[in-house]
This record gives sequence, structure tokens and C-alpha cells, in this order.
Amino acid sequence: MIVSGVSVDLTKEEMKYIKERMGREPSAVEAGMLDIMWSEHCSYKASRPVLKMLPTSGKRVILGPGYDAGVVDIGDNQCIAFKIESHNHPSAIDPFSGAATGIGGIIRDVLAVGARPIALVDPIFFGRLNNPHTKWLMNNVVHGIGDYGNCTGIATVAGETHFDHSFEKNPLVNCACFGLVDRDKIVYAKAKEAGDLLVLVGSATGKDGIHGVTFASKNLHKKSEEERPAVQIPDPFLKKLIIEATLEALKTGKVKAIKDFGGGGLTCISSEIASKGGLGADIEVSQVHTREKLTAFEIMLSESQERMMFSCNPKDLKILEKIFEKYNVAHRVVGKLIPEKKLIVRENGKIVADVPIELLTDVPTVKMPSKKPREIEKLLRQKKPHIPSNLNEVLMKLLGSENIASKRWIYEQYDTEVGDRTVLKCGESDASVLKISDKKAIAIKSDCNYKHAYIDPYSGGAGGVLENIRNLTATGAVPIAIVDNLNFGNPNNPEVFYQLSESVRGMSDALNFFQLPCVGGNVSLYNEEDTSMKAIKPSPVSLAVGLIDNLENITSLEFKQEGDSIVMIGNTAMETGGSEYFSVIFGLEGGIPPAIDFEAEKNAAHVVHESIKRKLVNAAHDLSSGGLAVSLAEMCIKGNLGAEITLEAVPSKTKNVQADDLLFSESYGRYVLTTKDPQKILKLAEEKGVKAAIIGRVMSEKRLTVYDSSEKKQKIMDLAITSMRDEFENSIERKMR
Repeated sequence: MIVSGVSVDLTKEEMKYIKERMGREPSAVEAGMLDIMWSEHCSYKASRPVLKMLPTSGKRVILGPGYDAGVVDIGDNQCIAFKIESHNHPSAIDPFSGAATGIGGIIRDVLAVGARPIALVDPIFFGRLNNPHTKWLMNNVVHGIGDYGNCTGIATVAGETHFDHSFEKNPLVNCACFGLVDRDKIVYAKAKEAGDLLVLVGSATGKDGIHGVTFASKNLHKKSEEERPAVQIPDPFLKKLIIEATLEALKTGKVKAIKDFGGGGLTCISSEIASKGGLGADIEVSQVHTREKLTAFEIMLSESQERMMFSCNPKDLKILEKIFEKYNVAHRVVGKLIPEKKLIVRENGKIVADVPIELLTDVPTVKMPSKKPREIEKLLRQKKPHIPSNLNEVLMKLLGSENIASKRWIYEQYDTEVGDRTVLKCGESDASVLKISDKKAIAIKSDCNYKHAYIDPYSGGAGGVLENIRNLTATGAVPIAIVDNLNFGNPNNPEVFYQLSESVRGMSDALNFFQLPCVGGNVSLYNEEDTSMKAIKPSPVSLAVGLIDNLENITSLEFKQEGDSIVMIGNTAMETGGSEYFSVIFGLEGGIPPAIDFEAEKNAAHVVHESIKRKLVNAAHDLSSGGLAVSLAEMCIKGNLGAEITLEAVPSKTKNVQADDLLFSESYGRYVLTTKDPQKILKLAEEKGVKAAIIGRVMSEKRLTVYDSSEKKQKIMDLAITSMRDEFENSIERKMR
């Protein structure tokens, strides 16, 4: 649609509503501003009704959704701020800059609540590595993340990497940041008083990033490459200066509000700061420092990186300016807060836009049709193939498969220890652990069960949250909050909107059961190609933080002591649907996915937590991708100790569970623990009604040996650690050559 000579993605109905509210047709600048603020990326007009299902409050929640980052209390006047966002479309076009600016943006979100960024997390999704385009994307995305994080001196400590054909043209680059802030030092992006100044700090504004949010709010198409200017330009060295200048400015107590420049640029920043305080804003675009000649339209829409907005009393401006000058960070007063609830934009004094604030920040929601995908029933009917005769070969293929193999090639390009907080980093445990003080730490982990969500969106959505809980629990942490990143196809497709709604419903039910709040997140839709109409598999990412109140409780996954008993917690069922076993060995996507049993999950987590707290556990690992066999192999590889397992001892829901189900099922609610005192753990399990059993022991002989039963002693799997290690640790590197 063309409005005042400007092409916008607004619908006829939306344009009619806007004209009625304004009493006239918007000017060109106003049309551009409304276009970006009414995009799905900024307004969440389609997804907002669905997101209301998520619980957002709790005893630890200080800031929830609606702010730049969620903030939760961890005691001792300390809080953790964290946020996750996507930079999917930019990374598909320019993977290095797209990924780097994704990291830059998420750092600013945490900084904008007054927190010092201390850790980065990167859930990333690609096509299969036999595709040269995928290798190019992954190589540049990883370099972009590593370059930016390393240059700013923030450790990249966790993440996940998935590979599936559905992400071939639509890679997902989700970026997360954690920060530490004193409770009494939290800053709110909320206007305080009319007359306060708006100060733009940081990089000069350019044409990069213009229409970034509208670019992210539509499918990729043949001419998407021509929209490369929508991708912002990163500058991590400037970001480091902005971090230090911002934190020093906040210490003065003279900053009234702060917000980072992200999607929507100056339009979004000024309208949201003003709106939250019940005020308006008056902007003079000629005062914005630029690196090229720009129109008012371009200045208000640009999403150039490395910029922050501060508000302050005019009498305090000089105090802040001295700090910005100390760090050689550019700064300009570009406007002020006004009592009238509208956003006025001037160009050399002439008004070029005058829009009611609520028209920009309170966009009406859209009711989207929802329909269960036709293929789901077909996928659920997928029959299980016969068991392969050589299970050694099966495990080796799984260990070398892209989704299970070590991501060492990736995380070794990141600085994982800068800042001196990292206790457990990538690959050492189910979650990464950061030391916060001499007595406590936090555990952090992201998870996404997109293969399960494809077969059953509800189960997949809930399953991601439950896996988060297991990963944190296995490190000795108590989960306290999550944020989410919901990656889906085009919401105008009723089947896609069903996937979104059901995934969020699953997440919501899991969070409510465990009384975990979701304190923020991001929705990334339109991850779909116009030409092939191929959408990504539904990918609801959850990122959780847990609290470890005693550093002695920190637990890693590797076998540590010969002779330890190996205890299995939780039941295994014939649930190989959506598993890596089905995908890698048979090329199948369907089958029966894991069932959800919240009570069983909660009880199993209680047993593991109590066992760790009572110093009964030497190693702990949850069971997820690849099932029991892969988890045991990882524990052997990491600890360089072998294991002897009896398969008939593995707890199962029914008597007719086959060997491959016991080995490769991805049933939820399960853990493997090693201990010197197995009976104490079994007693704890019995008290909570949790199935548990001793399934084997840790051996000095460097082999993983699995027997069918204690009587027959027939080996059904027997592999040397050296062979497993080579396949597991070097597979990704070999494929990237």
C-alpha cells in the first residue's frame, strides 16, 4: 500500500483505523513511523493474545515483559537481568553482521536496565551440513557471534546448535545476554517528568537498518538479498565504550530513564520511553548526529547499532556529558519530554510528524485463524522400524550426527571464561554455571524440542521447558525464571498459528505447574520462503536461569570414580517419535513423541536436587537427544572412564519395551546419576514415587558395555571410548572442512 508516497505493509483496515484516529491521512514520515510500530516485530499484534497465556509474575520477579530485559531477585540485594531475541532474517542475508548485531542488541537490552552484561548465550539453527550454503551461513554466524562477544569482553558460555532441512534458507540466530545488577540500582525505561531532555548517545545514525523490523515481519523472498541495507553494521569496540560510559553515568544517579536503540529505531525509543511515563516527546531530527545526509523519514526509522537514549533533568546534562566525553562517545540532545501524549517530530523547527503516542505504542491485536496441521495425524501414525542388528553402529552414527556431536568447533571460537565467573562452560555440564559470589552461582541453559513440536506442538513447547528444568537441576540449581524466543513461520497460515498457540499453551502449562515465571522474550514469525512456501519447523526456544545457593552443590556430567554405581531416575517408554534415532538411522520425522507428565517431572527433579544437596551425587546428566545410550557415552567420553550397564534394569513403563527404546527413546523426566551410596538415592526416589534403579557401574576399562540382562550377560553394545570420542568430538569439524 502507498501512503503519502511511501510504501507500507499496513492493511486497508489498519489504514482506515489510523485515519479515523488521526482525522487525516498520515504524512510520509508519519506513515513510515506507523508502519514500523505496527509491524509484528514491534507490536506483536498477532501473537500478543497468545502470549497472555504465559505466567509472568512471581516472588522473585522485579521486571517482567514490557521492559528491555527481565529482572529476577537472587538475594543479597543482587538481581539477574536477562533477555533473548532473534536476528534471523538479517543473518540469512548477511550472516556475520546479522549475528554480530544480534549480540550487540541483546547486550544493550541488559545494559538498559542498569545491569553489567556478564554472559552470552547463542541458540542457533541451520540446514544440514552437506549443503555448502549451510556451511557458509554457519561459519559466518559463528564468527559474528565470537567476534562481537570476544571484543566486548563478555563470555559466551552456553547455547545450542540444531540442524534440520527446514532451516536451510531460514537459519535461526537467537541471541541472549545475562547481566548482574544491584536491586536498588535497577533503571526503568520510563519517562519521569515533562521538560526532561532526551540524549542520544553512541554511534552516528546511518541508512543501515532502515525498515529492519518490517524486513523481519515478512517472508524471505527472491529479492531479499536486495534488502541488505536492512541489516545493521556492528561495532563491538564502540559497544565496550558505551557499556562503561553507561554504567558510570548510572552511578551518578542523574539518569532518569534509559533505553537501547533496537527495532523501530528513534520512533520506537522515544514513543516507548514517553508512553511508559504517561508523557509525550518532541524530537528535532537535525540534532541527531549522522554519518551521511539523511531525511527525517530515514532518521526516525534507522536502526543503526551502538546507540542508547538517556533522559535527564537539563541541570544534570553537564555531569553526564563529562562522562561521555571521557569515553569519547558521541552524544546529542535530540529532544525533550512533553506533557501532551503525542510524538512530535521536527526538521529544523518544522513539524513533519505529529502522532498520538498510543497510536504508536498501543496497536490493536489481530485475531488469527487456527487450524491443526493435516500432516500431524499422519506423522503420529508413523510405525517404528525393526531394530537394527548392529547397535554399536547405531550409537556411533548418533554420536557423529550433527545434532548430537560435540559443538567444540563452535564454542572454541568463543571466549568462554573472560570475566572470571565461569565455573562450568560449554560441554562440561547440562547447563553452564557462573559464580556470582563466594557462596552462590547461577546456572543457565537454552533448550528447544523442535522435532517434537513438529509432531505435537503442545508436547514440544512443554518439553523444551521441562528439559530446561532437568538441565538446571542436574547442575545442582533450582530453576527460578525463563525467557522465550518463539520462532515460527507465517502466522497468516492457520496451521502455523496453531503451532504457535499450542506450543505456547504447552510452555504455559509447564511453567504454571512448576511456578516458574516467563519474564520476557521475543517472537520471530515469517520464517518462511515466499517461493517454496517452506516454513521452519516450530521452534519455541526457552532460556532458563537457576540459582545454586551453595557452590559445593555444583555438579558436572563426567564419570569421576571407578566403582560408582550408575542410577537411572525416571521411566522409559516406547517414545522414539521425533527422536534423533528415528531421524539419523531411518530418516523419519514422525512417530510417538514423549508424553507429558508434570507430576513425574517434578518428583524426579526433587529426587535429583535432594540427592545433590545431600552430597550423594558425583555426576549427573539428564536424558534428551539420543536417549540413554548417548548420555552414557557422553559421560564416558568426558570422564575417560568406562561403564558396564544391564539393560533389563532400566526402569520402564511397560514390560515389552524393546532394546532400542530403552537405549534411544527420548522420554522426558529422566536422569543418570553416579554415586557411592545408591540405596540412599533409591530410598529418596521411593518416597517420592519415582521409578529408579541401579543399572550399572563406572569401570576403569575404557569401554561402554551394555548387557541385555544380568543372567545371560549377552553384549548388545560394546564400544571403546577412543572410538566414541573421535566420532563425537571431531565430526562437526570434519563436516565443516
